[in-house]
This record gives sequence, C-alpha cells and structure tokens, in this order.
Amino acid sequence: MDSLRALTAADETLDPADWADAEALSHRILDDAITYLRDVRERPVWREMPAEVRSFFKTPLPRSPAPVAEVYDDVARNVMPYPMGNIHPRFWSWYMGASNLTGALGDFLAAIQGSNLAGGNHAAGLMDGQVVNWMKEMVGFPASASGTLVSGGSMANIIGLTVARNVKAGVDVRERGVGAMPKPLLYYASDQVHSCHRKGMEALGLGNRALRRIPTDAALRIDSSALKAAIAEDREAGFKPACVIGTAGTVNTGAVDDLQVLAKVAAEEDLWFHVDGCIGALIAIAPENRSLVAGIEQADSIALDPHKWLHAPFEAGCALVRDPSAHRNTFAVTPEYLESTPRGLASGAWLHDYGLQTSRGFRALKIWMALKEHGVEKFGRLIDQNIAQARYLTGVIEAEPALELMAPTTINIVSFRHRLDDGSEEGLKAFNTEIMLRLQEEGIAALSDTTVHGRHCLRVAIANHRTRRDDLDLLVREMLRLGREIKAAAPPM
Repeated sequence: MDSLRALTAADETLDPADWADAEALSHRILDDAITYLRDVRERPVWREMPAEVRSFFKTPLPRSPAPVAEVYDDVARNVMPYPMGNIHPRFWSWYMGASNLTGALGDFLAAIQGSNLAGGNHAAGLMDGQVVNWMKEMVGFPASASGTLVSGGSMANIIGLTVARNVKAGVDVRERGVGAMPKPLLYYASDQVHSCHRKGMEALGLGNRALRRIPTDAALRIDSSALKAAIAEDREAGFKPACVIGTAGTVNTGAVDDLQVLAKVAAEEDLWFHVDGCIGALIAIAPENRSLVAGIEQADSIALDPHKWLHAPFEAGCALVRDPSAHRNTFAVTPEYLESTPRGLASGAWLHDYGLQTSRGFRALKIWMALKEHGVEKFGRLIDQNIAQARYLTGVIEAEPALELMAPTTINIVSFRHRLDDGSEEGLKAFNTEIMLRLQEEGIAALSDTTVHGRHCLRVAIANHRTRRDDLDLLVREMLRLGREIKAAAPPM
C-alpha cells in the first residue's frame, strides 16, 4: 500500500498546480480579450513584424517548464499585436468574416469540454446535428437532407464533389477506384470558379482536365448556352457529364450564377447540381437580397461557410447533401472498434460517417451560441448591410474621375482600380499594387488584387459586421492621396 501511495504521489498532470493562480490569469486573459475587440478600430489593420518578433518564432523547443503567466506574456507581446487583421473593420482583402465575442467564448467552452465530434451519445453531438439542421433551414433545404460541419469552404466543396462522383461513377468507385469507371466523368463550372474545385478534382483522381471551365457573360455568370453546348459535345465524344457547379458569389467579383437555370439544365441533362455557396449561400437569409440566390434550394449539394457571414471564429464550414443515403454511403466505414451499441456512449450517431475526418472538433458551439444570442434575422440584416455598403462604395468610385470600376457589383465585392494617365496595363498594375501595399503598410486598410477580363484591379470584399460607410469614404480619400504621392515621386518618363 505504501508503494502504491508513493507511485500515486509521483503521477503527473497538466492541470494547474495552483487553481487560484490559474483563475486569476484566466480573468486577466479574458479582460485583455474584451479590450482587444473593443479597441480594434484604434489599431492598425495590419503591420509588419519587426525583426525581434520574427526571431522569437525561431526559439528552440522548450524542454523545461515556464510559468504560464510568462507564456501568456509572450503571446501578448509577439502574437496579439500582429494579426492577419480580418476582425478589423477595414479588412477587405479576402472574404473571411470578422468573428464575434460570443463565438470566441463558445470556442473556449468547446475546448474546455474537449469533446471529439466523431460522434456518439453526448450533448455536443446533438448540438452538431442541430446546427446542421439550422443551416438546412437557412438555405431552404428539406429537413430530410444530410449535412456535416467541416473546416471551411474548400472541404465543404470537396464533400459535395465526392458524393457527386460516387453517385455518377457507374461503378462502386469506393471499392474499385476511378480506373474502373466505364466513362470518364466531367464536371462543369464557370471560368470564375474557385481554385478549391481544381484541388478537389485532383484529389478525387479525376484530374484538372475533368473540370470544364465554361465562359461567362458580361456579368461574369456562367453562360448557360455555352454550358449546354459543352455537355452535348462531351457526351458525343464519349465522356460522361456528371456534375454542374453553380457559384453563388464568385471570389473575384461576387457574381452569382443563375441557379434556377442551372437547376433546370442539371435536371434535363441528368447531372448532379452542386452549389458553391461559400461566399453567397447565406444571402438566402437576407431579406432585401435573398432573390439573388433563388434556386439554391434545388441543389443536390451545397457548400457554405459559417465563418464568413455568420462570423463564427475560424474554422467553420458546412456541406449539405439532399440525399442522406448518398452522403453516408460515400464516406461511412464501420471498423470493429467503432460499432454502435444499443445503449451507452456508442449508441449515438457516428458523425464521421459523413466526411473525411474521424477526429472532429466541436465546431457547432460557437455557431450555436452566436445564433441564439442575435437570432438569424440580425445576421440577415448584416448581410444586407454589407451589400448596401458595397453598392455605396461603387457609387463613390463611379463618381470619382480618378477611379475606375472594373466589374459589376452584384453583392459585396467591388473590383476597381486607380486610373493612370497614359498608363499601360503593366504600369497600371504596378501603380495600383503600390497603392495596395502602402495602404497595408500604413495600417489604413487591407485590400487584395486580382485580374478581371485580363486586366489587373484591386478588390474590396466587405464581409465585416464592424465596417461603416465612413470607413469606405476613408479608403477612397487615402487611395487618392497615395495615388498623388506615388505619381509625384515617380521619375519623369
């Protein structure tokens, strides 16, 4: 017995040695976190890390303990002041969402509870299913449909594309592989489709060439006539057209394909209809703009991102599939160590049967808490607010002779550039890129750039609940100032 007591006394744990000290530090961290969000507008959007901060991340592996208060001080000094910036009201580089305090608290509680959402009979699993059901309701999917929470839009799209492949393969592709398919499958999307679809096609063993990029119209939406012609041509050539991908908000300009037309084409041609709604699917909850995504409810599968317009802290994506059997049959594997039982922990649903991950984080809680706090109607109004802000910025650009709109503004993405007298396309790109970089380096605003119709432009993606119209006025003023400064400093031609 004495030897047993000695062994027990020597056992180690990661729990705090002093819970009172841990509580005090936790309160300090929470206080700092609230201040961090409250004062976000007073900080630069982004700033370059000095050399001493960069060198901090090259320190060697820690082999002995350090006081946790000192560990937090390192984080406060070297990490928190140098964010990507996407929670800032003037971050418009990429389409990310801006997080929220309640969601962050949910993420903390999820980590404290520590549940693995592979499945099972526990509360987190039921909440996961409830959040998926709420997503279905938001986009008009039937209650009988299936779905799963994933890391983000890329994985959500891959889930949908994988189910489409397995349904349309013509063989048991899980058992026999893509080489056994009687005809090569083809997928169709606009030439504005997100790059994750290429990755998906490669990962599925179909290859990049199996993704047919269809030309777009003047509004950068997929040309349905060109789509139907390509399907007929490919079928005649011995391929099997399998899936059409509609984009509800392209990453370059926010263009929304005519989803009702695509649903009709898919039905007539016996194609799987997948909607990449990672940017715009949730417009379905926006009262003033929901008609823009009419037809999304007719999809066979949808990818969407709660970490965008629901502002969940990263990561939070969602894949929805109309046919629950097709969804489960694409991914389910039941090894002997994960068999269900009639009672107890293993009597709940195995959520890993609906995706690629066995270990799954408790993503649902941060979404659930914020939706409960604010209600879905407020999130819909915030989407309308961002779209109205984009239209406001578009009007300011069109009224300013020094600026040029480069594509129609459909939703919340504005593509434009600063003009340059007698500038070549190469010169315009260099000029606008310099403006973009100075905006970032001065901490004023974060924009990104892209190419539309073969011409370089800047891109403002407004997906932030903290953005105000005066932020957009500031952006235009600062762009004009920087444009004047850059031109004044340029050597004579």
